[in-house]
Amino acid sequence: MKILMVLTSHDKLGDTGKKTGFWLEEFAAPYYVFKDAGCDVTLTSPKGGQPPLDPTSDADDAQTEATKRFKGDKAAQTDLANTVVLATVSPDGFDAVFYPGGHGPLWDLAEDADSIALIETFAGSNRPIAAVCHAPAVFKHPKGADGKPLISGKTVAGFTNTEEAAAGLTDVVPFLVEDMLKANCGIYEKGADWASFVVTDGKLVTGQNPASSEEAARKLLDLVRCGYFLAPAILMSHR
Repeated sequence: MKILMVLTSHDKLGDTGKKTGFWLEEFAAPYYVFKDAGCDVTLTSPKGGQPPLDPTSDADDAQTEATKRFKGDKAAQTDLANTVVLATVSPDGFDAVFYPGGHGPLWDLAEDADSIALIETFAGSNRPIAAVCHAPAVFKHPKGADGKPLISGKTVAGFTNTEEAAAGLTDVVPFLVEDMLKANCGIYEKGADWASFVVTDGKLVTGQNPASSEEAARKLLDLVRCGYFLAPAILMSHR
């Protein structure tokens, strides 16, 4: 099983003078879900190389078992420091794609033409796509075969307006994830703020916040495994 993980390259938190990037837990937890399942994981970002880490996600109170494991894993650190430039990545051969969040994707991946094309290709070939927390921002522009927003009519989750308000960044971010998902005709659902909440609609998996990262990865992996399980049966039915 081959999983593509797409991380942000954006490191400026609007006009605040502060840094942002990807959220450590949202990378580490899914990364180890995939690795522990024996998946071949490829990391990519718009600029390639080391993606910027949101410093808040590296604070003592943000640490989890997955982030602690990452800090002691030199091989994983090397993987992360050498992400492939997104524009050079072919979607061929990958079974699924996962987008970790952090505020960075609101500025770059949400508008990135290569990411938009990648998502549309995965959706068009009925391959699983997952995004967690702020990363559902990547569904701002992708369209389905019918020309409508890709998430139109689909049940989706993402960082809530109340969580953004609690973070004090409502007036800093370029758009609110919850509002955008609704504007694109997604059927938005949410759980309690900061608690794990993940929804699956067909081959689309979305999670609400950092706590949702591991569950979202497991749901994505379930879809990939289901595809592998069904493939032989599909082939047999056509003989």
